[in-house]
Amino acid sequence: MAELANIPWNLILPIIVLQLILMVVALIDVLRHKRTNGPLILWILIIVFINLLGPILYFIVGRRQV
Repeated sequence: MAELANIPWNLILPIIVLQLILMVVALIDVLRHKRTNGPLILWILIIVFINLLGPILYFIVGRRQV
């Protein structure tokens, strides 16, 4: 538990918040549009399990432009 006290939370917290916001927005987008470059369930798994890079990859590669 002493290790948790030494973590610089003021530097890590913005990254955690950014990751959560990106993940929620990407999940809402993928569920709303249902048309992606590739299987829908694969993009959902990528967004959820590849933390910060998953949502970014979805917005760059996964969205199908209409």
